[in-house]
Amino acid sequence: MANNVPVPTYESLDKIYDSSALAKQGPRYNALVEKFTSIYGRKPDFIARSPGRVNLIGEHIDYCGFGVLPMAIERDVIIAVATTDDDSKVRIANMNPKYEPREFDFEGKETIVTIDSTKHEWSNYFKCGYKGMLERADNLEKPKGMYLLMDGTVPAGSGLSSSAAVVCTSALATIEANKLPLSKQELTEIAIVAERNVGVNSGGMDQSASVFSEQQYALHVEFVPRLSTRLVRLPETQPPMAFVIANTLVTADKFVSGPRNYNLRVVETKMAALFLSKVLDLPSSDSLKEVFDSYAAAAGKDNSEVAKYDALLERIANIFPQDSSNGQGYSLEEVSDMTGLPVQTLKEKYMTRFPVETDYFRLVQRTHHVLTEARRVVEFVDVCSKAPANTLEVLGSIMNASQESCDKFFNCSCPEINQVCEIARQHGAYGARLTGAGWGGCTVMLTTESNVPTLIEAIKDGYYRQKFPELSQDQLDDAVLATKPGSGSAVFNGF
Repeated sequence: MANNVPVPTYESLDKIYDSSALAKQGPRYNALVEKFTSIYGRKPDFIARSPGRVNLIGEHIDYCGFGVLPMAIERDVIIAVATTDDDSKVRIANMNPKYEPREFDFEGKETIVTIDSTKHEWSNYFKCGYKGMLERADNLEKPKGMYLLMDGTVPAGSGLSSSAAVVCTSALATIEANKLPLSKQELTEIAIVAERNVGVNSGGMDQSASVFSEQQYALHVEFVPRLSTRLVRLPETQPPMAFVIANTLVTADKFVSGPRNYNLRVVETKMAALFLSKVLDLPSSDSLKEVFDSYAAAAGKDNSEVAKYDALLERIANIFPQDSSNGQGYSLEEVSDMTGLPVQTLKEKYMTRFPVETDYFRLVQRTHHVLTEARRVVEFVDVCSKAPANTLEVLGSIMNASQESCDKFFNCSCPEINQVCEIARQHGAYGARLTGAGWGGCTVMLTTESNVPTLIEAIKDGYYRQKFPELSQDQLDDAVLATKPGSGSAVFNGF
């Protein structure tokens, strides 16, 4: 798809949302404009909008270089904006009263604005987009002053990328306020880098899905040789497909659990790639995507993408040496022997920048998950393009296989995720899997439009009311929700 197109401006909400959402979104936008007017004594000039996202397939493979398949959801962040030439101050308020109003000023071209990433401050995410955008605006000496009111419906900390939605929306608001001629690609690239100002080292999937998505489409995001996106139309099925997202409400503190979970998985995939590139006599690499590409190229066969994965999986089926831990994994000394790198080199290269804690490195299991999951992304896209009569069953089986692999081979599921997925399958979900990093967070289920109410009620009864009986109705509605593939970033001025 063309990545250098501008972010669209719409005067009608039906260009942004599915028709089923208009009865809810119309009053929401009206309330935002009314509240803005009551706070600032004037109407906004425009509203900037960016959605959250859910990843349909492709878990823990983006940092290995493989493509993923997210889609935007209806839940989003909207910011009403008015500008002034009287000063360069930014005044930002939130529709949610628990987020107190903030004000800051432009600090000059060198600094733009100071962001204290040690403080968990809601306005920092707006500052990220603001700072990232103005750093790119070479010809802008002094930005417009801005009056802002934000409203967000992406549940924070749910794995649906609420932070990326805020950063993309704030960057878009800054673009539009200062009439900067930037494309979707530039907005995405700036938002990816900008979010790192609050300590989030993003790979780019979240921002790409938030900016580039369109209604009725998923987005195939690839990272090698550079970030690129391609729209994948989700097929029209009979009965019509729908997706339900359920947040387990289990959170994994990345600072506490990262050394044994996320950080460790990254290191294990890199060590596996080093070993495979060595034993397969390929150029040395710590990227499983580069190993796959090199092997496929060396094979020289004009096979389908799925067949190339099958060939590599078959080739490495018995290639890993026996470990000394009865299948638990390899010691660091064994990894050293396998890769030919000294223990100290492995520690310095892979275990110092981000802390890692483990007794064993499970290279066999991690390799199996990454390669089969990357294959599942290709399969999912292929099924969407061919739309066989049993599309729902086939896509569901791919999602179920992904969940099983995440649970058994990548060990990034948890009992609560497994429970929600099982309840979903028992109540009309064709497929159910974790989405996001795992170890808690969200699940995504494929079902039919007519079955959505039944499925949601079953999850509320079988999971939330059992495990979290104190939840209010509003909290329940936030925790489990239906969604369709939604549109990406846009500017709205139809008021």
